[in-house]
Amino acid sequence: MLGQLPTTLDIHGKPYKIRSDYRNILRIFEAFADNEINDREKLLVCLKRLFVDFSKIPQEDYPAAYQAAYRFLACNTQEDGKPPIRTFNWIKDEQIIFPAVNKVAGMEVRSVPYMHWWTFLGYFESVDPDGLFGTVLSLRQKKARGKKLEKYEQEFWRNNKAIMALDFETAKPKTADEKLSDMFNDLLAEAGD
Repeated sequence: MLGQLPTTLDIHGKPYKIRSDYRNILRIFEAFADNEINDREKLLVCLKRLFVDFSKIPQEDYPAAYQAAYRFLACNTQEDGKPPIRTFNWIKDEQIIFPAVNKVAGMEVRSVPYMHWWTFLGYFESVDPDGLFGTVLSLRQKKARGKKLEKYEQEFWRNNKAIMALDFETAKPKTADEKLSDMFNDLLAEAGD
């Protein structure tokens, strides 16, 4: 329905309740960024954190559950199969993300007991491009696309190296399809044991 924020996800025609608060989603992203856990564990963390009744989802439906989860996390936006250019890190950039989101929301979002992920993401995507986080994001995007920074931008980058640096794992991130395929193959291997 138009304008409704989902609180369930459909898996093969059956609705499953989800934990849709933005803090829960950020915890999922935190797990995705954790180099100490493998991809299969990351997917299980995602499913267990997101689905209220995860234990009721049949194991053969895990791939469909992850697809539904991925669409929810991406706010039902389509991707072209290529991993997006990563220009921010939820964990590292937390101290500049929240003030920017708070400004857009007109309140301290961390103080509200519940905020739907899509609402939070809407605030996040509306961040002032002239604010600190907007500037950092813009310069990182420009550099990631191989564009030359203007002199004043280069100076900002030099003067704010700690803020501008991105901390990501060194391995090339897998696409959602690659993760889903790996997980499905693991499940098939387990079924054969």
